[in-house]
Amino acid sequence: MSAGYTIGILLAYFGLLYLVSFLSTRKSDSSTFFIANRQAPWGLVSYGMIGVAISGITYISVPGQVVKTQFSYMQMVFGYVIGLLLVAFVFLPVFYKIKAISIYSFVDQRFGSKSHKTASIFFLIAQTATASFKLFLMAHVLQLVLFDQLGMPFWLTVLVTLLLIWLYTYRGGIKTVILTDTLQTTFLISALLLSIWSISNHLGVSVKELYKSMDTAGISQVFFWSWKDPNNFFKLLLTGILLTVMTNGLDQSVMQKHLTCKDLASSQKNIVTLSGILIFVNFLFLFLGGGLQLFSEHINLPIPELTDNLYPTVAIEHLGIAAGTFFLVGIAAAAYSSADSSLTGLTTSFCVDILHFNIEDGNRIRQRQWIHLGFSSLIFILIMVFNEVNNESVLYYFIRTSGFIYGPLLSLFLFGIYSKRKVSDHMVPIICIISPLLCVLIDQKSEAWFGGYEFGYDILLLNSLIAWLGLYLLSSKKNE
Repeated sequence: MSAGYTIGILLAYFGLLYLVSFLSTRKSDSSTFFIANRQAPWGLVSYGMIGVAISGITYISVPGQVVKTQFSYMQMVFGYVIGLLLVAFVFLPVFYKIKAISIYSFVDQRFGSKSHKTASIFFLIAQTATASFKLFLMAHVLQLVLFDQLGMPFWLTVLVTLLLIWLYTYRGGIKTVILTDTLQTTFLISALLLSIWSISNHLGVSVKELYKSMDTAGISQVFFWSWKDPNNFFKLLLTGILLTVMTNGLDQSVMQKHLTCKDLASSQKNIVTLSGILIFVNFLFLFLGGGLQLFSEHINLPIPELTDNLYPTVAIEHLGIAAGTFFLVGIAAAAYSSADSSLTGLTTSFCVDILHFNIEDGNRIRQRQWIHLGFSSLIFILIMVFNEVNNESVLYYFIRTSGFIYGPLLSLFLFGIYSKRKVSDHMVPIICIISPLLCVLIDQKSEAWFGGYEFGYDILLLNSLIAWLGLYLLSSKKNE
């Protein structure tokens, strides 16, 4: 795939995104940027959310992880479904009741201003980190297929990537994101299906026969029951539930989309529909991973040490021009559909939770745009840092980081919803800081302290429990 061809494909793709952005922002205001005037059709939101739920991390890392963990990721996907249902029927009613623009306003009402600021800052840290992880993947692939050929440095690849996102989101915000997500979901799923078909075609077998080959080769095991195994079913199921609640129900960038629906019932239909589709789509990614492994063995291609490189290498260099083209557009769609949401969510939370913007105030648009640019710059710096230290799967880093940071947020929301006990506002920040620090220590010492037991993704559960216990011990029965 030549550099000129790759540039042409990307320019055509982004030209389409900018056209959508232009058409959606002609009459935009602050309400459009933050909540799309609460007029988004639930079916459109649900379909577009597929691309956000998949993200560049799933698109690249999950197929590669099959080499090491087979189909065990499906156990976490089952947890994702349960988590989404909890978000739909536990969190959404609360947010619609208070007519939330930022979901962290609930923490302000329940605990106080210090707790509100703490929750917002935790989200800003976690979302900036995870957005950086996601965009790192996109920039890495662009570097591999295009900019290395042009002799351009990685930092310039990242700068171009972020600039493109900023340009089509800084005016229309969440309304633009919802519309562009529908396009990006279509491209992502098309790339996935074409890749599977291409592998099957190259191996001379049907899709059904391809799965039988995976089963025979012993690379398609879904369930793992050993308690000490990091891929244990119950660990991954619970992790999937907690991770989804944290990165959906407690994530402003995701919930902001659900809150654009006109009412609670519409938003719930959107999430229930999404949960069913995700089972099928995630299985396809694992199926693709198994196919990539068989294909690599068939052509004697060594599996890359960094398994995130497996899919890009095979798709671009071995599956033909059509599969390579759709792979490129698919990774762009996966990365951008998630990253544009993250950038918009970060801007919204900072404006509403930290600076206390009024949605009716149209005089702070310029300030909002500078904040949007500021978060883009911060993400650029973090990607550069991550590029220097990266030596494992990005998916692993993403989930582990989320576990340490989102744990206290989960406890704050659940404690606030289900308990009437009063917690002193000034103690909440202390609890939220101590809990992750304790988890880091326990995680490092777990083998020595617990007879060889190693924490995996279940560090999410431990972190949430410690924060909940802290809130309970420092609370009183009387809730004023």
